[in-house]
Amino acid sequence: MKQRLGGKPSREVFPLVTRHSSPVTKKIILGVDPSLRGTGYGVIRDEKSSPVALAHGTISCPKDWERSRCLAKISQTLRDILREYQPTVCVVEGLFFAQNLKTAIIMGEARGAAMATIAEAGLDIYEIATRKVKQAIVGYGAAQKIAVAKMVQRMLNLAELPAPDAADALALALAHAQENFRQGLNAPKKI
Repeated sequence: MKQRLGGKPSREVFPLVTRHSSPVTKKIILGVDPSLRGTGYGVIRDEKSSPVALAHGTISCPKDWERSRCLAKISQTLRDILREYQPTVCVVEGLFFAQNLKTAIIMGEARGAAMATIAEAGLDIYEIATRKVKQAIVGYGAAQKIAVAKMVQRMLNLAELPAPDAADALALALAHAQENFRQGLNAPKKI
């Protein structure tokens, strides 16, 4: 400051900074449809023009596996997916009320294994009710699974129809992307 007031020019040299147009952070969304024998997952990149599918599939466990082995496989597979695709947010299917208490407990175990693994990675987790996902994707809250799968295939320009559990997971990710686009109208519940 004294140099400037004294009339001497400043000798500071600033590094050359290349300016790019405003960087757009691409949101990568992981959708998870938890189930003990067939946990669906779908990873999309939410882009302005249209979302892009990065990966999808089903974490399958044979019927003769113990529940603990299935839960470990769900956790390990999700860790691998998190490491490879580095999603920025996760959305899971909302709870439903099963008539069979044993089924509800087993579904809760699979959901818990998935959510604990995802939370361990530090991601925000949201849940969307099944009817809201179907409404967002197909336009009808009681749509059949095949209608959801066909619409997911169309929205993501997939060459083949995704497997049912994977289609549900991709639908969750797409519904979350649509909710974000609407800027919080009927925002999904953060858990």
